[in-house]
Amino acid sequence: MARESAELRKLIGPAVTALGFELVGVEFIHGKSGLLRVYIDHEDGIGVDDCKSVSYQVSGLLDVEDPIRGQYTLEVSSPGLDRPLFQASDYERFAGHEVKLRLSVPVAGRRRFKGTLLGLRGEQVVVKMDDEELVVSLHEIDQARLVPDYDSHRAEGA
Repeated sequence: MARESAELRKLIGPAVTALGFELVGVEFIHGKSGLLRVYIDHEDGIGVDDCKSVSYQVSGLLDVEDPIRGQYTLEVSSPGLDRPLFQASDYERFAGHEVKLRLSVPVAGRRRFKGTLLGLRGEQVVVKMDDEELVVSLHEIDQARLVPDYDSHRAEGA
């Protein structure tokens, strides 16, 4: 799935950035009918019209290139307060924030962890949990998301 998402990101990225948005990430979820989720961001925030214009552009591109077999739904959205982390640069950018990780392989019998993201050490993601550090390879992370800090978000909006 990661390879497939990387290829889709490479295809979709130029179209998204040409519209003036940051491509945060791409997820393709297999199922009866697949779901292609495209996360976009902008320093001024993301609105419904932004998602609509990116969806229109990306949909046309996907129709021409046809990289996905079968039926799927295209969903374009902002990353939200529980922003997913996709790239190595995300782990540096959001160092100091609280994160939730779901690993593809268990570490000490667990696949889910929550702690403060310390950043990267080479290709290793470092998360502080209480008095311990979890150090895992980027390739072992199935999903990573920021934990929303609603209090600071309310303060910013006030």
